[in-house]
Amino acid sequence: MTAYLDNSATTRPGASVAALMKELPESGWYNPSALYRPALEIQKRMDQVREICLKAAGAEGYRIVFTSGGTESDNLALIGALKARRKPGKVLMSSVEHPAVSACAEELQRMGYRVAAIPAVREGTLDLRKLEEEADGETVLISVMQVNNETGATEPLEKIIAIRNRKCPDAAIHVDGVQGFLRVPIRLRRLGIQSYALSAHKIHGLKGTGALMLAPGYTVKPLLFGGGQEGNLRSGTENTAGILALGAAVEEWQEADSERIRGLKIRLWKALKEKIPEAEVNGPEPEDGAPHILNVAFEPVRSQTMLFALEGDGVYVSAGSACASRKQKISPVLRAMGTDPARADCSLRFSLGRETTEDEIDYAAERAAFHYRVLKKYTRR
Repeated sequence: MTAYLDNSATTRPGASVAALMKELPESGWYNPSALYRPALEIQKRMDQVREICLKAAGAEGYRIVFTSGGTESDNLALIGALKARRKPGKVLMSSVEHPAVSACAEELQRMGYRVAAIPAVREGTLDLRKLEEEADGETVLISVMQVNNETGATEPLEKIIAIRNRKCPDAAIHVDGVQGFLRVPIRLRRLGIQSYALSAHKIHGLKGTGALMLAPGYTVKPLLFGGGQEGNLRSGTENTAGILALGAAVEEWQEADSERIRGLKIRLWKALKEKIPEAEVNGPEPEDGAPHILNVAFEPVRSQTMLFALEGDGVYVSAGSACASRKQKISPVLRAMGTDPARADCSLRFSLGRETTEDEIDYAAERAAFHYRVLKKYTRR
């Protein structure tokens, strides 16, 4: 059998999305900017998706800009927001951010902003004490993840926002919600978050589609110029198929899905720990953090060795962020958490989705245990 446990990299499109993909080539291919009835109907359906997504994030009254994915959304939130300012200042971001955020630092520095990376504590969230020390009247933006894509650590957003309100009340808060949207509840309006990024293919939608939610009155400047689509914030003919599929994926998600997934994650960890007593969790315990991500160290077996052994049995996992998986480096997230390099080099990420089954979990644990027993005999430190 196969066990696909790399859902943080991408998810299989849901049943409603697959059904929609059969319909759209026949009736949904019109350009939503045109003025005749079929095109206007597509525009209407896109606007319904906006409302569906905003409601799911507790963001009633916010704007939503459809993008090509989480990376573009994060870039627009950071670079676009600071292009709209006239005075430079300081930007704070956690040291465990996804490259879609952390790689913006160099560009922000060229724009005249000082970027400070807030260190992480051992559990994988940012150090609130360090954030308190760094936040001041010069801070213009704080960027944090809702859920870390490698460890599943969930940032304490309410505490972070309380620090913002106390130390730098005029600073904006951007949240990268790519790994959190739907799986971890959030209420943007109640929290007072200025921008929030998401990606469709992480929630059983299609690749090439994302969105950025913007608080009322919050200003960003576009990164792309052209026909003025998406309220002049993202020019280019909209990816109607991807946007409508995003709406279908959000509607298909049920609140109970997250708890079922967490139960499977706990089942996986218990099976791994029973069969491999040497295994250790990186980040929060399985009962904590996000419901779908488990990062495990299998010392002394190197992660790539274990990964390829599991692949031979049809078990698909990752050694960290899919965006960096071919670079063969120690995970910068685990390094920022203070994880011992040897342990980090022996760590794998298991990430579950709505379609993950108990059989997949049990099979993956059994094969991991088998390969660990064999491979550790040939490992030298």
